[in-house]
Amino acid sequence: MTGSRVVALGHYQPAKVLTNHDLAGMVDTSDEWITSRVGIRTRHVGGPDEPVDEMAAHAAAKALAAAGMQPGDIDLVLVATSTAIDRSPSMSARVAARLGMGSPAVMDINVVCSGFTHALATADHAIRAGSATRALVIGADKMGDIVDWTDRTTCVLMGDGAGAAVVTADPDAGDRPGIGPVLWGSVPEMGNAVRIEGTPPRFAQEGQAVYRWATTQLPPIARRVCERAGITPEDLAAVVLHQANLRIIEPVAKRIGAVNAVVARDVVDSGNTSAASIPMALSKLVERGEVVSGAPVLLFGFGGNLSYAGQVISCP
Repeated sequence: MTGSRVVALGHYQPAKVLTNHDLAGMVDTSDEWITSRVGIRTRHVGGPDEPVDEMAAHAAAKALAAAGMQPGDIDLVLVATSTAIDRSPSMSARVAARLGMGSPAVMDINVVCSGFTHALATADHAIRAGSATRALVIGADKMGDIVDWTDRTTCVLMGDGAGAAVVTADPDAGDRPGIGPVLWGSVPEMGNAVRIEGTPPRFAQEGQAVYRWATTQLPPIARRVCERAGITPEDLAAVVLHQANLRIIEPVAKRIGAVNAVVARDVVDSGNTSAASIPMALSKLVERGEVVSGAPVLLFGFGGNLSYAGQVISCP
């Protein structure tokens, strides 16, 4: 059974930037109130002519170019999203059409904020099983479409964007595959703590419940992810958690024990972009040269359902 690895990354964000000062003119809030509670300063917001699949396709095209591949080289497209308004065609099918792909398998995965790490594990499993050889794994969400812009407790959190990874077979992986074993699960009885419900759909959450769950329950799970990969947290070169809230990211990263790792803090500039947050943050770290190729990186998504999924990968 072959392993798999991430060979290239790409990301995309809309051009429009919404600052905390902009939001203070829309709702009863301030830059100090937002930064002290969630650590966010800016977020990117897409316009009505910038749908989820377009953002996803931009990120995917960048990842393919970085990998030196053509769209026709891909035989599996997975898009993690919770903001697809239409049921069909799926976002993955639309991305494949936008990029002019041949006949890939296409599948959307909705696990909200942990969607990308679930999708990455699914691609890894498909390649290990021999049903795919080259996959495009995308996290893309347009949270601006589902947030209530009059609710100061939620509108300050969200941003739009997409991140993509090209995943290929790795027959020479041996005992240290490029994508390590996934550890995933959920807390069904707390699923209503994060919601996207109604017509039109609107985002809502029980912020304190999510904060307590994330900061107390997730660090030991993340350490178990490292154990499954055969490394210690001290071995990690980078930690890329779901970019939900800086006040969650920093204590969770500390409690994992990754004392030598770069910790992604893209939430400060991008806000919470749901399934896009992990691949987008990782793509930026690699683009800036903050993590060397081959170094171990912990990816750990968590949020809606309440669900989680994590794996250690070799940095492309």
